[in-house]
Amino acid sequence: MHVVRAGPRDAPPLLLIHGSGASGASWGPLADLLANRRHVVRVDLPGCGQSPPATSYEVPEQAGRLAALLDDLGLGRVAAVGHSSGGFVATALVERRPDLVGSVTLISTGPSLDALLPQPAVIRALLAPPLGPFLWPWRSDALIRKGISATTAHPTDIPDAMVADVKGMKYRDFRRVLHCNSVYVAERTMPERLHGLGVPVLVVFGAADPRYDPSSAHRYETVPGTRVELLPSVGHLPMLEAPAATRDLVLHFTALHADADSPARDVRA
Repeated sequence: MHVVRAGPRDAPPLLLIHGSGASGASWGPLADLLANRRHVVRVDLPGCGQSPPATSYEVPEQAGRLAALLDDLGLGRVAAVGHSSGGFVATALVERRPDLVGSVTLISTGPSLDALLPQPAVIRALLAPPLGPFLWPWRSDALIRKGISATTAHPTDIPDAMVADVKGMKYRDFRRVLHCNSVYVAERTMPERLHGLGVPVLVVFGAADPRYDPSSAHRYETVPGTRVELLPSVGHLPMLEAPAATRDLVLHFTALHADADSPARDVRA
């Protein structure tokens, strides 16, 4: 699994988990802002970015690979931050290894499948048959930028590295990732999964998110210890559209729960 680390190694560790089809590069300027105060660890999940494909993309297995990585890095307990479906992996990591996670931040992570809005035409064309498999190998940088920009609320700079990583992903792997993500949240909604985990949760949503109904963020309020924040005039990519505001929320939240992000106690059987 490809890993990029930044910031002081003795600072509290922050694990950044990207969404479907993206990579660690999708964190863009937010990662740089966070690295001023945290030890930031960005990963490329299997089949994404610079990580090789996997035989399975089931969310619990993705979480298992992350747990093994964290064990190898010896970071202790981390503050896990997931964007979109990366929030599913962050939650599955807590389910699998609660000793490794002190807090969870979910950025633009839909609480359930019914919160998903009708997708923009350019995204439907790129992803769904019959056009998807035909168009995918011929995607230009401009078309990829158009697809990513369709999820934002206003014109936003898209990092070149993010475009390159999206371009490198295979269509079959992307479809398998999407399917496994849907299976995970269909089995139990995100609030249902989080309810019994006892981990502090921050939910950050763009109030103008075109992928998930922004009002659905309030469904997380049924989970004890959860804080919900909506960013005005922001779409599905707060880390690119409002990096400073997103940084402030993440830093404040993780500082409040710093005691939880201390060296992990091994509770494995």
